[in-house]
Amino acid sequence: MTETADTALHGVGVSARRPDATLKVTGEFAYASDLWLDGMVWGVTLRSPHPSAWIRSIDVGPALRVPGVLAVLTHEDVPGEKRYGLERRDQPVLAVDEVRYQGEPVALVAADHPETARRAAALIAVEYEPRPAVTDPRLATEVVRRQPVRRGEVFEADVVVTGEYEVGMQDQAFLGPESGLAVPAEDGGVDLYVATQWLHVDRDQLAPCLGLPPEKVRLTLSGVGGAFGAREDLSMQVHACLLALRLNRPVKIVYGREESFFGHVHRHPARMRYEHGATRDGRLVYVRADILLDGGAYCSSSPAVVGNAASLGVGPYEVPNVDVVATGVYTNNPPCGAMRGFGAVQACFAYESQMDRLAEACGLSPVEIRRRNAVSQGSSMITGQVVDSPAPLAEMLGELESLPMPGPRGRDLRDLPGGVSQTTHGESVRRGVGYGVGIKNICFSEGFDDYSTAVVRAELVGGEPHVTVRTAAAEVGQGLVTLQAQIARTELGIADVTVATADTSVGSAGSSSASRQSYVTGGAVKLACEAVRARFEGLPPREALEKSGPIEEARVFRHRPTYPLDPRTGQGDSHVQLALCVHRAVVDVDVELGLVKVVELAAVQDVGRALNPQALEGQIHGGSAQGLGLALMEEIRVRDGRVLNPSFTDYLIPTVLDMPPMRLKILEFPDPAAPYGLRGAGEPPTLSSTPAIAAAVRAATGLRLTRVPIRPEDIALSNHGEVSDG
Repeated sequence: MTETADTALHGVGVSARRPDATLKVTGEFAYASDLWLDGMVWGVTLRSPHPSAWIRSIDVGPALRVPGVLAVLTHEDVPGEKRYGLERRDQPVLAVDEVRYQGEPVALVAADHPETARRAAALIAVEYEPRPAVTDPRLATEVVRRQPVRRGEVFEADVVVTGEYEVGMQDQAFLGPESGLAVPAEDGGVDLYVATQWLHVDRDQLAPCLGLPPEKVRLTLSGVGGAFGAREDLSMQVHACLLALRLNRPVKIVYGREESFFGHVHRHPARMRYEHGATRDGRLVYVRADILLDGGAYCSSSPAVVGNAASLGVGPYEVPNVDVVATGVYTNNPPCGAMRGFGAVQACFAYESQMDRLAEACGLSPVEIRRRNAVSQGSSMITGQVVDSPAPLAEMLGELESLPMPGPRGRDLRDLPGGVSQTTHGESVRRGVGYGVGIKNICFSEGFDDYSTAVVRAELVGGEPHVTVRTAAAEVGQGLVTLQAQIARTELGIADVTVATADTSVGSAGSSSASRQSYVTGGAVKLACEAVRARFEGLPPREALEKSGPIEEARVFRHRPTYPLDPRTGQGDSHVQLALCVHRAVVDVDVELGLVKVVELAAVQDVGRALNPQALEGQIHGGSAQGLGLALMEEIRVRDGRVLNPSFTDYLIPTVLDMPPMRLKILEFPDPAAPYGLRGAGEPPTLSSTPAIAAAVRAATGLRLTRVPIRPEDIALSNHGEVSDG
C-alpha cells in the first residue's frame, strides 16, 4: 500500500483517533468498577494490621451473624493450591498461620451490600501474636536474587567519584482501583471480568487455587483505569472467584483507594553505592556498583527486576571494566514488583547522578561527559551484548542541547514555586538546568518465552469488507486497540476494522508491560493480516471475499531469542531491544522554603518508527510525569513496616498544575528486527526525567541531594545549615 492510502485508511504512521477517547472524556466509558449483574453480591477482604505476626486463631462467628452476610471464608476454604505467584508460588490466597506484611489478606466476606460486608469483616476476631519485623533491607537475610555483572580487571583511574543513593517506594497510582466481577458458570467453572494486565497469567495462577482446570477459568478484560505494572500480580481476582463458586452467585469486589495501596505491589525502594573511575578527559575506565532492592514480603517479579537493574546498571555508556552486583531481598515491607521502568529506573538515578559528579570532576559539561561515553550501534553493553540496531545517543544529546531554553521568569505568581500562595515574589528563587539519559530493555528478557497470538477474520458485512481482530492483549490506556486496527487497515487495505474485547479464548498475548505490546502483539496482528491477504490471491478485498467467503487466520509472533545472564559473570544476550530517551529539565527553586517548580521538560527519544505519533507523544508525556513524581513528590512512607500515607491526600502525584510544558523531538531510526522498525517507547521517559529534574535542583541549590523524592526539607534545612548535604 502507498502512504497516501495508509493515511486515508488511518493506518500505520497516522495519529488515528482512539475509539474510547470520547467516552473517556465524557465519563461514559465503562470501567471494571462499573460492572453490574442482577443477583450479584459484594465481596470484602479482611487484612492484617501487622507487618509480621503469627495467627493463633480466627473466629468468623460474629461476622456470620450479621444480617445480609452470605459467606465468610478463610484459608481452610481454599479448594486447591493455597499459594500463587508470578515467578514463585509463595503468596498465600489467604494467610494460613502467619502474616508477612501489613495488609495481607486473612479472610473474605460476601454480603448483599458492600457496607454490610465491611462491617462484618471488622467483626472477625483474629488473634495475632506480633513478632519482630525485618524492615531494613540491609539487615535482611532472605535473598530473592543476587546478580553480578563482572568483566575487565582494571579498577584504577585518574579521576574517581563515589556516591551513595536512595530511591523511595513509588506507587503506580492509577486512578481506577482494582475491581472485577466473578460469575459462576453452569459447567462448574467461573467467568471473571476484570481489570488486569495479563489475562492468561491470571488464569494460570487462579485455576490451581480454585481446584479447576484452566479451561474452566475464563477471563475477559474489563475497562482498565491505568496499570503501570501494578496489575501484573493478582489482587482481588482469586478472592472474587472463591466467593462466587462458594455461593453460586456473581460476586463483585472493588477496592477503595486506601485498600488499593495495600492490594498491589509497588516500585522497589533502592539503596545504591557507585564508584566511577575515568581518565582526566572524562573517558570511563571502570564502574563499581552495589544495588540493593527491597522486594517486600513476597517474590512477585523481583527476580526480573534485579536482572534489569544489574544488566542496565551503568546506563548507555561504554565501560570496559565493571563490577556490578544487584540484590533483591525479602522484608516485611509491602510487596514490590513491576512498575514502569522495572529496575532500570532506580539504577538510572544513581548512574546519572554519578555522571554529573564525574563531569564536574573532569571540568566538562553534563552533556559532553555523556557524549564522550555514549554507546552507539556496535557498542558492547556491560553484559557483553552487542548493540546491533541504531543507538543514536550522541545525536540525541546534540538535538537536546540545541532545543530552545525557556524564557526568564515572569512576574505572574503562578509561574513561581508556591504559586498564588504568595510564598515568594522571586527573591529567594534560583533557576537550575539538569540532564538525564536512560536506557531501557524492551520486551521480556533472559530467555522468557515471549510471544503473542492474533486471530484476524475478513468477511463481507452488508456487502462491504470488514475485519475483526482478536487477541488477549490488555488495553490499559496505552492505545493498543487503536494500533491493532491501524495495522489491520495498513496490511489489508480495509478501513472497517473491529478489535474485539480481549479474553482468554484466544492464545496468550503476554503482559501489557515492558513496552512490549506494540512489538509482539503488533507483530502477531501483522503476521495474521499478511496470511489473510495472501489468500486474497491478488484480488481486491471485496472481490476476494465475494469469491471465497470469510477468511480467518491465526498467527503467533515471537521475537528473536534471549538468554539468561550468567549467574557468576552476568554475561549474556539477555535483551531483545534497547530504547533510549534523554531529558533536559529546567527548574525554579525557592531555596528558603524548599519549593520546586519544574519550568520545562525537554525530551528527545528514538522510537524506531512512530506508528501513531500523537499517542506516542502522550506516552512520552505520561512517562515524564511519573518521573517528575518520583523526583519531587511520590513516595509511600513506610515506618516499621506500616504504611503511613495510603491516600491521595498524603501520597501526592503530579497534577496538571505540576506538569510543565514539554518540548519533544522524536527521532526514527528503525530497528530492522522489529515489526515496522518500531522501538517500544512507553518506559524510557520515566527513567531519564527523574535524574534530569534532580540534577536541575542540585544546580539551583548547590546541594548533593542523593535521594529521591527530594523533599522541601532536604533543600530548606540544608540551606539553613541545619542538616548536612544529601
